[in-house]
Amino acid sequence: MQKGIHPEEYKLVAFKDMSNDEVFITKSTANAKETIDVDGTEYPLIKLEISRTSHPFYTGTTKLIDTAGRIDKFKNKYKKFDKKS
Repeated sequence: MQKGIHPEEYKLVAFKDMSNDEVFITKSTANAKETIDVDGTEYPLIKLEISRTSHPFYTGTTKLIDTAGRIDKFKNKYKKFDKKS
């Protein structure tokens, strides 16, 4: 393995799943602009759309999350190819 290619400055960072407000703390090198207070300690905050607590593979349930309107955008774009009309 090559030396000097992996970062050495790991810090504790809070990751927040925005679909269910679950927060977990782990070491990361990611830079964050926001912070969050967890149990009286302030951590840098990284927001996630999906994590292990909301992913269908881990939860066993199918849940459709469309935060950016991607499904509607797709349907409108390809509406002209609909064979029903």
